[in-house]
Amino acid sequence: MNDVTLRSPRAVWSIDGEGEGDVHAVDGVVASHASPDAEVIDVSGCVVTPGLVNAHHHLLQTAFRTLPGTRGVAMRDWLPVMADAYREAEIDGSLAYAAARAAIAEGLLSGVTTIADHHLNWPAGVGGDVDIARAVERARAELGSRLAFVRGTAGDEPDRAAASADAIAAALAPERGGVSADGMTQVAVGPAGVHSDGRATFEALAHVARERGLRRRTQANEQVDTEIALARYGRRPLELLDAWGWLETDVTIAHLCDVTDAEIDLLAERGVTATHAPGCDVPMGWGIAPVRRLLDAGIGVGLGTSGGGSNDAGHLLADARLAMQVSGLVGPQLEARELLAAATAGSARGLGRDDLGRIREGGAADLCVWDISGVGDAGSADPVGGLLWMSPGRRPRHVVVAGRVVVRDYRLVSADEGEIVAALRERVGR
Repeated sequence: MNDVTLRSPRAVWSIDGEGEGDVHAVDGVVASHASPDAEVIDVSGCVVTPGLVNAHHHLLQTAFRTLPGTRGVAMRDWLPVMADAYREAEIDGSLAYAAARAAIAEGLLSGVTTIADHHLNWPAGVGGDVDIARAVERARAELGSRLAFVRGTAGDEPDRAAASADAIAAALAPERGGVSADGMTQVAVGPAGVHSDGRATFEALAHVARERGLRRRTQANEQVDTEIALARYGRRPLELLDAWGWLETDVTIAHLCDVTDAEIDLLAERGVTATHAPGCDVPMGWGIAPVRRLLDAGIGVGLGTSGGGSNDAGHLLADARLAMQVSGLVGPQLEARELLAAATAGSARGLGRDDLGRIREGGAADLCVWDISGVGDAGSADPVGGLLWMSPGRRPRHVVVAGRVVVRDYRLVSADEGEIVAALRERVGR
């Protein structure tokens, strides 16, 4: 069923406005009226928001959380530990599927309806790459979320990376623009950063993006990225990306912890969007992106968790709360609604998806129902702002994707959590 009515919410919030009143989904989109066949769900005592959009994740890393040697270390030390773990596990479709199921399930249970997977690690052979992408897509389909699969690279040969990206796009979303006909799957391209990939790789993937109309994504101005760029090229990462044709309107850059005012002005001039990942960068000591300065410059900012190797949780709302709390360390404090906007419409903007991340007629019916009737929210004067200020780690009571209920009363509808956990444990041996 793609028709549902959320009846009598205490509040409804979207970047387009907030208020009260029933929320209707008809044929998978938000409608002004109810369908006569709609399932009616009483959501009194709840706040309804758009589904959250996790704009930057590495789903594979969910299989490698809390590994010894990966907590609170410099990125130059973290990278080889993770590489050793990948080699030992032998990356293939079975590992990608088991990890993606756990990560996507975790996301849905915490309100994430769209998740961008920046997949960076590949076995030999383009055919195996397609198998991995299909495995992640299968996990998405079984659980009912949306997926943006980013064919990334961390040192691949340029021609191989380009051939792989082209093959994955042809397999998952062959339509021009890289979004499947049903809007559930998207393909993008993205080198890990100038610290791992050279100009030839960036240009090769840019060519695939132009040919297929794909979005481009990369990471820049974290700790090691700046260090390596200066040592190898004598230039800062964003200067290199500009020279390599990667500061353009179809590009989103994650992290941006270490940016100057001049670089922020350059990003704004080029129309680049950004993704803030505080749940990775803050606990690892890799920096805090100056989100207020980015927003004030007119740069669209989304929110991502990054992967389980650096942020052991895939809880985007918790990271929005963290972003709000630490923002005052690098500028004026951000408000709760600004972070909700980043976690919804801001992230969707970076994916080129104005149909996602908001509640408006004709937009995708991706919705979260947050029950605020419990003691954790008692005494609140602001039920919307309280979603971030109170009850850390809160989970939505219900989650709707494309008009379908995929989480009901805090439980997955189409999968068993225990089975997902057991399958991942069996695959990785822990």
